[in-house]
Amino acid sequence: MNDQQQSGRPDDREFGKRLGIVVAAFSVFILAIIGMLLNIQVINAKKYQHDAAKQYERLVTERAQRGAILDRQSRMLAESIESISFYADPLIVRNTPLFDKNGRPVKFKKSDKQRTYDNSGVVATLFSRYLGLDRSACLQELRHRKVVAVLGRKISVAKALPLMQLMQKKIPGVWYDRQQQRYYLNVAAQVIGSVGSATSESKGSSGLELQLDKELKGRDGSRIFQRSATGVRYPAPDAEQQDAIKGNTVQLTIDGNIQSIVEDELAKAVTTFNADAAASIVMDVRTGEILAMANNPAFDLNRRSTWNQTNSRNRAVTEMYEPGSTFKLVMAAAATEVLNRKADDKVFANHGVLPIYNLKIRDHEPYGTITFREAIMFSSNIVAAKTAMEVGREKFNAYTRNFGFGKRTGVGLVGEAPGIVRSLSHWDRTTLPWMGYGYQVMATPLQILQSYAAIANDGDLMKPYIIKRVIDANGQIVRENSAEKVRRVVSPETARYLGKEYFKAVVDSGTAKNAAVPGVTVAGKTGTARRAASRAAGGSYAKPVYVSSFVGYFPVESPRYAIIVIVENPKTAYYAATVAAPVFSGIASRIIACSEEMQKNLSIRSQEKLRIDSIVTVVLPDLRGLSGTDARRMLQWLNLEIDYSGDFDGVVVRQSIAPGSKVPKKRVIRVALAPRNINTKSR
Repeated sequence: MNDQQQSGRPDDREFGKRLGIVVAAFSVFILAIIGMLLNIQVINAKKYQHDAAKQYERLVTERAQRGAILDRQSRMLAESIESISFYADPLIVRNTPLFDKNGRPVKFKKSDKQRTYDNSGVVATLFSRYLGLDRSACLQELRHRKVVAVLGRKISVAKALPLMQLMQKKIPGVWYDRQQQRYYLNVAAQVIGSVGSATSESKGSSGLELQLDKELKGRDGSRIFQRSATGVRYPAPDAEQQDAIKGNTVQLTIDGNIQSIVEDELAKAVTTFNADAAASIVMDVRTGEILAMANNPAFDLNRRSTWNQTNSRNRAVTEMYEPGSTFKLVMAAAATEVLNRKADDKVFANHGVLPIYNLKIRDHEPYGTITFREAIMFSSNIVAAKTAMEVGREKFNAYTRNFGFGKRTGVGLVGEAPGIVRSLSHWDRTTLPWMGYGYQVMATPLQILQSYAAIANDGDLMKPYIIKRVIDANGQIVRENSAEKVRRVVSPETARYLGKEYFKAVVDSGTAKNAAVPGVTVAGKTGTARRAASRAAGGSYAKPVYVSSFVGYFPVESPRYAIIVIVENPKTAYYAATVAAPVFSGIASRIIACSEEMQKNLSIRSQEKLRIDSIVTVVLPDLRGLSGTDARRMLQWLNLEIDYSGDFDGVVVRQSIAPGSKVPKKRVIRVALAPRNINTKSR
């Protein structure tokens, strides 16, 4: 017995050891499980929840609709149109059956070895049938992509709608996103600018689209979708969904119709005179509102590939020129108020040559003793230089700066140049006489227009502006601009005297006869300035580049509108009387004929319409290149009638009576019109 007990003790000890090992191992196993559960459910719970959610949840950004840009009549200049893009998860498409109209899986024939559904061909066929896409391209996307296949981008809602309805529960693994596509009326390209960049297709990249990007873009929303085992997506019931907020609407002072007319006339001028570029601005002199701001060359706002650094420049505010004779306004204003100079005062023009400081100032004609009115009418540089020296450097500098030269106008456009007026300490002995006729000073077209608009506005210089108001998604006005007087530059008496005695005479009998507008009194000034050639051409005045300009306003009795035209480096002719003045006339005639707002304002403030109705004969304008509608309106304005052949929606290619001919009222003018894609002869 004792022997047996003694022999069993070692076995008990062995058993105890083994049991202890098992219990310890089991305890470690239990602790490991508990540790893993703590790690998953407590310590890294959020991480695993996020990873799990990624398997069945999808965050979709809902792009806010970009705000519209409107003209002064609330017509769309730029708007965002919704488009649809289709995507697919290739793995789901290749491994999940489609559904029929009753929501039951569609069974397809398959071999014994193939136990999965490959619906790539069926989906590709559907996209080809409904959207007209290339079936083979869709099939390649579905079979070669591992993550997300793009089946169609920026499809119009109308075209995509049938397929969107079919997709509700019948095409697992396929979904669509709504996107915003920018569409433009395609006027004022340099002012409005465009969207789209290397980082974002919805971000402004130039012009007002860039400048006002924060106000236009709105606030994006977000949607969280969950996905069932079959790939059907539905809004997550417990997730917070954020609605997108539409961007603000921006209304401009620009009139779309007037803008189109100005752009058309500039394009004709550039073609006719083989010019490098042209710019024009139309302004309401009483308020400073910009009705049109056009540049040529331009680009197609709806085709981003046409944009480049040259055609995107808003020359009306970014380019600085030596203004030439248009700057004689400053000289005439200073002479009137400082020297008490009168229109009939006699001045001596040195027979066309004035030696000064070992240099010579020349006139284009050898004038002797003439009146001061004639000196301005015929644009005598010599009289302008001598008059500036009589005024004196301090006072002449004061008038120059008072008219706004050397400082930005504050129109509200990015890139506006300030011009260059040297400080008095940097003037040399030639500065004053040369500034008298528009050299040794740099100005933008807008600055020149603003100075003449001040004369038209009884001497009050108005701040030009192009943004009328900003309106939020609820229709509330966020901010609004209105007429703002900067300062008085000359007395009302001086302003009226300058307009009627000098600048009206320039158009009636001087260098700007070609700027005349039938039935409307016009005041203005031509400018033919030389500037040095580009550096590539040697940068010398020996081979000058001419800048032809005309700036004027109408009607003289009660001025309302001012227009400037700049034509850069015209090659077939260069005098402003031949180049810029006729463009002004064409613009003014067409916008008066086609703008109801302008006709209304003119008829209230003056007797232009009565005057034109009393004229027995009128000068026939050049109708070539105009649309049928514009040609009819212009002829109706002149009390003429139209008879046409061809497509009335096209453009005029021939007219029965030559432009410039005098014809009696009620005369029928026959025109031939051709489709817009036919090349037409330009003036």
